[in-house]
Amino acid sequence: MILEMKVPSPGESITEVEIAQWLVADGDYVEKDQAIAEVDSDKATLELPAEVSGTISLKAEEGDAVEVGQVVCLIDTDGQPADGAAPAVAEPAPATEAPKVEVKAEAATTYASGTASPAAKKILDEKGIESKNVKGSGRDGRITKQDAVDAVPSMGTAPAHGSRETGRKKMSLLRRKVAERLVSAKNETAMLTTFNEANMSPIFALRNEYKETFKEKHGVGLGFMSFFTKAVVRALQEFPDVNSMIDGDHQIKFDYCDISVAVSGPKGLMVPVVRNAEGLSFRGVEAEIKRLAIRARDGHITVDEMTGGTFTISNGGVFGSMLSTPIINPPQSGILGMHNIIERPIAVDGKVEIHPMMFLALSYDHRIVDGRESVGFLVAVKEALENPVELLMDNNPKKALEL
Repeated sequence: MILEMKVPSPGESITEVEIAQWLVADGDYVEKDQAIAEVDSDKATLELPAEVSGTISLKAEEGDAVEVGQVVCLIDTDGQPADGAAPAVAEPAPATEAPKVEVKAEAATTYASGTASPAAKKILDEKGIESKNVKGSGRDGRITKQDAVDAVPSMGTAPAHGSRETGRKKMSLLRRKVAERLVSAKNETAMLTTFNEANMSPIFALRNEYKETFKEKHGVGLGFMSFFTKAVVRALQEFPDVNSMIDGDHQIKFDYCDISVAVSGPKGLMVPVVRNAEGLSFRGVEAEIKRLAIRARDGHITVDEMTGGTFTISNGGVFGSMLSTPIINPPQSGILGMHNIIERPIAVDGKVEIHPMMFLALSYDHRIVDGRESVGFLVAVKEALENPVELLMDNNPKKALEL
């Protein structure tokens, strides 16, 4: 029996996916529930499992965009694994013929050589490349559309030494969607960024005192993300406009805090969501972020785990960023950028002291968040980070850390 395998719906509103990679070859025997392909949607990379056991016949190529419900492969349930197959009978080798040498006459240069087709000319004009600098592969040396697509602008006179090869690679559907959303955020929002800095000494002191006990009891580390998440939740509750979004002519405010956490994965930027962060303890936040980060890194994150979110935290500091202007994750109205921690001299009670400092950046949509709310929000985050025992732990660190 031949079973048609169709692309299942990865999630609501997703109508098209892209075959990122086939994990099996045409004609292979596959077991039921075996991962046979990785497919990219505009939100995540998902594995496609075989619905039955049998011999597979691929009906789509890697890189093809296919609609949800489209047949991408056939599985013959009567097929047998190679181990159980009867040995092939050797056939007599065909008589060897002398190799034929084909002499291909070099195409003569004609009036058409170097002439670009209308479609090719349009592409070359957009790239700013003259047709005389492109070698045509068409009939009589004509420049085809593909020649124009493959053409690259001159990068100057090539030196006598060193490689100057280039590569062309199609971006994944996920990467293209991320790029589209980033450009959309810049063009369709009134995005501004405000900055501040925080003295991280109090958090360093707490981590040095409790991190070993915390990890031993809970099985997760006491990192900076739990402090930042708790500080952000406190600030969002104080400034609810930052925890809202625009829907047409209306403003939608949320009484919960779903915190999106930007994670760098093998397929690019992933933004899994920590649901109802306002109800999580330090242990709960650390455990959930670790779980989501591992799933994103291993490519097992689901669309549902990245859908929604009312505010985003991005930690560029793990890559060494000192200062940045993070881009809003639409339709959210704000994103907090964390950066690396550097010991710097600051004035404390009229004296110069060295402390671990971090620059903070809040990008916000000025259409819905005013300057007072944005600055007040960032100051509230700063205050919570610099006084975590009182503002985040209710003056009882052991109880807050569940020790």
